[in-house]
Amino acid sequence: MISILAIDQGTTSTRAILFGADGRPIKSHTVALKQYYPGNGWVEHDADEIWRATQAVCRLTLKGVAASHLKAIGVTNQRETTLIWDRKTGKPLHRAIVWQDRRTAARCSELQAKGWESKIARKTGLLLDPYFSATKLEWLLSHVKGAREKAKQGEVLFGTMDSWLIWKLTDGKVHATDVSNASRTMLLNLKTLDWDAELLRLFGVPRAMLPQVRDSAGDFGVARLAGRGVPILGVAGDQQAASIGQACFAPGDVKSTYGTGCFVLVNTADKIINSKNRLLATALYRKGSTKQYAIEGSIFIAGAVVQWLRDALESIPTAAASEALAKRSNPADGLYFVPAFTGLGAPYWNPLARGAILGLTRDTGKAEIVRAALDAVCFQTRDLLEAMAEDLRRAGLKRLSRLKVDGGMVTNNWFCQRLADLTGLKVERPVVTETTALGAAYLAGSGLGLFKDTKAIAKQWRLDRRFTPRMKKTERGRLYEGWRRAVARVL
Repeated sequence: MISILAIDQGTTSTRAILFGADGRPIKSHTVALKQYYPGNGWVEHDADEIWRATQAVCRLTLKGVAASHLKAIGVTNQRETTLIWDRKTGKPLHRAIVWQDRRTAARCSELQAKGWESKIARKTGLLLDPYFSATKLEWLLSHVKGAREKAKQGEVLFGTMDSWLIWKLTDGKVHATDVSNASRTMLLNLKTLDWDAELLRLFGVPRAMLPQVRDSAGDFGVARLAGRGVPILGVAGDQQAASIGQACFAPGDVKSTYGTGCFVLVNTADKIINSKNRLLATALYRKGSTKQYAIEGSIFIAGAVVQWLRDALESIPTAAASEALAKRSNPADGLYFVPAFTGLGAPYWNPLARGAILGLTRDTGKAEIVRAALDAVCFQTRDLLEAMAEDLRRAGLKRLSRLKVDGGMVTNNWFCQRLADLTGLKVERPVVTETTALGAAYLAGSGLGLFKDTKAIAKQWRLDRRFTPRMKKTERGRLYEGWRRAVARVL
């Protein structure tokens, strides 16, 4: 029996899933993570806690698994989250700054005023925003005493969560990342897939502290787990890993992952498409001479709005309860929820926007607010799909016809049907919805030689349910116009 362990280090939890060679999950364990909020718009993680959680989930998942069965490890992770640590001691020098953190918004505005945004976009495919790692790393080097000088000597290392886990798993022998994670730092040149010297100077980042950029399917060293040595053969950022888990290997294939945020990626093959609609160009994966790129749109708040309804408003006991409430809600025409808790992502990119519920009336209740919150995720998805469709048309690629979905929210059938209705696309949910971890396992399997090519991986994708649009086009358009007006009010 061949099995592959996928480590999925996310924003709100760390999990390990053991997959068989057929892509079916065998067993898993999850540990929730604490987030820290030391200031307005600031979000941090304890990297040591993440490492302890990783050890725990791996140990529990591998309990009872024969050492001879486990052939490889794949790692996937929350991207952009930024950490620096001491090379000798392996100790973090500050809590990790999470991708949601907005503390560097003023710095980004300053650089925009100096005309840097267009050059950064041309080089990296990204927009100048606090979301990405560069300004977070610049902040750490400026605020942690002695960090920049030590970094110049290679005594302080930088990494996103993949690099941190690889470093810890290999006992400090490997300091590396893959192209997909590196492409989210705002320090990588998307054409060369190497660190960009001009951007390193701009942000004051010493090259000596950066991880080596490697293929997504390849050698990342040997992990020591539960007394056994296992090769790490696949690494990708969570959204690129989900695209691979969804078998989005052809140009125009699109997936949307609904976790804490929502992330839509469309495959553009070997083309780097610089969006005219404030979307992102990003590396999808690299293996040998094969390089694949994507257009990505990011929504900061998706599943997090359901968490907010549960934890802050206490209007639902569990996230799953949102489905039953949405089903029995009134249509509530004109009620819109814009969940800009940490600003608005693509295609607006406004870090200073804040959330609002618009159109409240005397008969608005918690069921209607829950429905509006789920609708908001659907409308934001349509924002991204409209922008992507235009970019694809301009590049001569095929139009979007279906949307593959995954993540925690898609267990909600009402939400999936509403998504189909409000976007006008067929929505397809796979049998295995943990596609982020599955993608990491597929990359590790590819590095192992288990899969001949991407066609062999695609054959394993299995449909659970297809949701077909039922809403009339005129009604869909009317509701979407109301959403656009609501967003304009917030902006």
